[in-house]
Amino acid sequence: MKKFLLLAGIALMGLTANAQDGLKGAWFATSQFGYTQTKTGDVKGTNLTVLPIVGTFVTPSVAVGAGVGMVNIKAENATGTVAKTSLLVAEPLVRKYWNVAGKMYFFGQLAAPIITGKESESELKVSQFGLAMSSGLDFFVTKNFSVEFSYNLANFSSTTLTPKTGDKTTITDFSLAHVASVDPAYIGALGGSNPTLTSPLSFGFKFVF
Repeated sequence: MKKFLLLAGIALMGLTANAQDGLKGAWFATSQFGYTQTKTGDVKGTNLTVLPIVGTFVTPSVAVGAGVGMVNIKAENATGTVAKTSLLVAEPLVRKYWNVAGKMYFFGQLAAPIITGKESESELKVSQFGLAMSSGLDFFVTKNFSVEFSYNLANFSSTTLTPKTGDKTTITDFSLAHVASVDPAYIGALGGSNPTLTSPLSFGFKFVF
């Protein structure tokens, strides 16, 4: 992980844009996967994110796109399911690419995820919008297929929780990397996990056409 962050820092400070020739106007399709698991006492929480993304290169090194996917949050103890939350994600994004060496590229990404859904046990409604900054490495196996890894750098989100009865709660959160300072009551209401696209590390496969 330290080597990855060092490479990302060097790329941000010193690389000159040099993406593959002819990518302007090309389209790409990818899907990012993220998974985290936590355990507090006898309660195990899991957070699974699946986000298909489609985009296009507006210059040889800049791409814009959008993703539509889902976040599933689940908490279980010895007696069964404590909380289960299904969330829909819509995420416009922009990426900037730099050539590291040969078929290896570094990219920086800024996204604006919008998340909505509810917790099925209590019928708690969840809505969230924010900004997420990440970086990653993209290795082109062929000119039309690559494998990419991304790491979350910073996240800002505003989340509104609306219970079936009672007053709604709005929570504003800013976190660097995957370290979050979230209200414990908020975490508990959603089964012990924060519904943001902030998995420390995610990966995906990209097709360029």
